[in-house]
Parts: sequence; C-alpha cells; structure tokens
Amino acid sequence: MTEHFDHIIVGAGLSGIGAARHLQEAFPQRSYAVLEARHTLGGTWDLFRYPGVRSDSDMYTLGYRFKPWTGRKAIADGADIRGYIEEAARENGIDRHVRYHHRLVRADWSSDDSRWTLTIEHTDTGATSELTCSFLMSTSGYYRYDEGYTPDFPGLHEYAGQVVHPQHWPEDLDYAGKRIVVIGSGATAVTLIPNLAKDAAHVTMLQRSPTYIISQPTTDPIAEQMIRRLPSRMASKAVRGRYLATSIGFYEFCQRRPQAARTLLRKLLERQLPPDVDFDTHFKPQYDPWDQRLCLVPSGDLFKALRQHTVDIETDHIDTFTEKGVRLASGKELAADIVVTATGLNLLAFGGAQLAVDGKDVSLPDTMAYKGMMLSDIPNFVFVVGYTNASWTLKADLVCEYTVRLLRHMEETGTSVCVPRRDPAVDEEPFLDFAANYVLRSVADFPKQGSTAPWKLKMNFFVDRRNLRKASIHDDVMEFSGG
Repeated sequence: MTEHFDHIIVGAGLSGIGAARHLQEAFPQRSYAVLEARHTLGGTWDLFRYPGVRSDSDMYTLGYRFKPWTGRKAIADGADIRGYIEEAARENGIDRHVRYHHRLVRADWSSDDSRWTLTIEHTDTGATSELTCSFLMSTSGYYRYDEGYTPDFPGLHEYAGQVVHPQHWPEDLDYAGKRIVVIGSGATAVTLIPNLAKDAAHVTMLQRSPTYIISQPTTDPIAEQMIRRLPSRMASKAVRGRYLATSIGFYEFCQRRPQAARTLLRKLLERQLPPDVDFDTHFKPQYDPWDQRLCLVPSGDLFKALRQHTVDIETDHIDTFTEKGVRLASGKELAADIVVTATGLNLLAFGGAQLAVDGKDVSLPDTMAYKGMMLSDIPNFVFVVGYTNASWTLKADLVCEYTVRLLRHMEETGTSVCVPRRDPAVDEEPFLDFAANYVLRSVADFPKQGSTAPWKLKMNFFVDRRNLRKASIHDDVMEFSGG
C-alpha cells in the first residue's frame, strides 16, 4: 500500500528543517516526512564547499527564531551553518523524519480524494515509488543543484589549464602556488578570491562590470555583550531586532535615496582601497544600490588582499580563452593555471517537480503567487522563497507561521482543502523583480506575481510580518472546502 502522510516537506535544507519544526510543534499528532534528493541534510550549506563559503546575511536573522544563533561569528562559515542546521534537526527529532535520496519528480492533486500523490525518484538506485499526503510544502528554494551557470566562452576548448565552477568544487583541488583567474564579481567571487589568495601565487578577479561591495565585521561585540548579559530570550529578540532595523532600514534608504546611497558606499569603500586601484573603473556600478544584492566582504578581507597585491582586478570583456589563459577585449592576456567560473547559478522552481491538478499538468508561468507562498488554483500547496534583500529565513519563518494558522483554521472549521483563486482583473508582474542576471535568465519560467495585494510579492519583513502573522485568514481570494 502507498504510504500516506498528513504533511510532506520537500527539501531538508535551512527552510525544510525550519518548516518541520513549525509543523510538529503545532500539530504533534500529525504525521510528516521530509524528502531530500541528496544524501544528507543542509541544502545549500552542504552542497557548496568552495574555500571560504559563508553566509552573506548575519546569522542573528538567518538563524531560526526557535533556536537563536549563539556562535561568535555574525557572518558564519558554511561548515558552521551546516552544523547549526544539523543540530536543530537532531535536537527536535526532525532527522528521524528525513528520507534521503528521495527526489520529487511529480505531484498530482486529486480533488476527489483531497490528497497529493507524489512520484519519487530514488537518486541512489534510480527506482521510483509513490507517497501520498494531504498537504504539500516545497522548501527546495529556487537554485538548480545539479549544475551551475557557465557562459559559452569562446576558445574554452583551447585552454590547457583547469576550469572549476564553485558549485562543484573538487575536494582535492591543489591551488597552492598557482595563478588563478576568477571570473565574476558577485557574492561567490568576492568570497573565494581572498581565501584563494592565502595560498595561490596570485589571483585575478575578472569582471565585466562592477558590483556594489560593502564591508562588515565578522564579529559583533555589541551582540556578544547582549547575549552574555541578558536572558536568552530577551537577548535574541534584542539582537535580532537590531539587525532587522539596520539591514531593512539601509535597504529602504538605498531605494528612496539612491544617489545619497551611492555617495555613502563610495566613501566607505574608497578608504579601504590601495591608491593604485581605480574606483571608477572597478567599483562604480552602472545600476543603483540594491537593484541587485549588495556583496558582503567580512572584515574587509578582499580589500586587504588588494593592498597586499596578492589580488588584482581586471574590468573587461573576454575575447577568447587561449592555451595559457584568457585574452581580454583590450588585447591583454591573463595567464592562468586555474580558471574559476564564479558566473552564477541556474534557477529551477520547486526542484523541477511537475505539478498537476486532476490530471492536468500545471504551467507555472500561468499561475500567480498568493502572498508569495501559494499558487493560484493549486490546492493545499505552500512554497518557501526567502527575501532577496534580507535573510532568507526571515520570510521562511513567516511563511511557516502563516501555514500553521491556515491549517489550524481548517481544523477548526472542519475543512480539508484550501486554494487561492486568481482574480483575472489583477495585472501580471515578474515573480522576482530583481535585476540579477541569474534571475533575468529564468524568471519567465516561474509563476507571476500580481500588481495588487494579496498577489503582490513584498520584500519587506515588517509588512509581511503584519500580513502573514496577524491579518485574517479570510479574504476574497482563499477558498475553503471539504470535510
């Protein structure tokens, strides 16, 4: 017989473990399983193993509300975050509910049975099986895990050195004493470069155009004092609130006064650069601050490497790869033993699983996101997509809290099915209104958002907190049925 669960969560990363904790705390009598396509939990924080991998959000807001971060580093290393997720799963008994090597490939909703039938691929054997559930949550994020994005570089086949993508970093890669070119200027590149420079002969950061970069201390003495001196719950709330106010306040400042933000960021950065690095060439983006995510440099490590001349920057386009390296449009050739393509990620909604309702496949671009967490005309389905301008977990926690409220309402009213019904009068907008290239390449394959609430996707924690934590479950959109 097919095994049935009240709830199934897809993805055992930061969001999935958090979702499991919310559901089992609210409904301890209900059954659930967490499906994980890989061999272990941790999601992004287990997959990425390149040198220096770390958060680009502070851990006081990236950590769970139910398990405040108490580590010394505000900007934590990937291994520490992975350990934190594992500890949260183990402490709450969630690890016993995780089913590894379970990739969801298809989810079919039956209105007659009021349940989902899930087709599972067992990634270790290639076999398939089925599970059923009454409520489905996707916490798999929106990155494609099996491959990163690499442009079609001309002449790449001529290159005699090694090419590495950070998403698939070889454990045995020996880069000591090597000349390295890192292509890219985003968060991965600015993380990798100063860490590679510790052992490499030299590292060159090759970028087509500059990115906004801001330095932040790795540790926070004020937060440490709060944690040490205040009761744990009070300290967690105070530290979290401080970081929320600072990060969201700065984002709003950038959105409302972009020219002033440009000036401020320039002043902060210029004082850290050596005199032989031209700011306008290498650190003056063409877009406004927070049109794309700001890159965080912990304790100014990238700028220290620039001052020590173990790292330099080239801002140019690639003409072609050569046998010995990369030739730029200017004619300059960069010799390299290793080229790292920190060129971004590919997006993939819901881990690539196909949704279907009553035998009809769902075309995601034809759906609209309700409150940034459900899809129009898709029953009993919730997904988690975090903020692009703040910590991912802030939105994940709010989505889980709303899901618990929704399920309790259904329990109290004796209903078993909830589905948001789309209003045809609401205009469509892109799901992620974000100018990053990895978003622009794939956003057409994602659901839409709407021009007005509750279809409008907010990127503001304080607005979402009011709407998801406090606002009434009842509106003109959500339809309840079943007994």
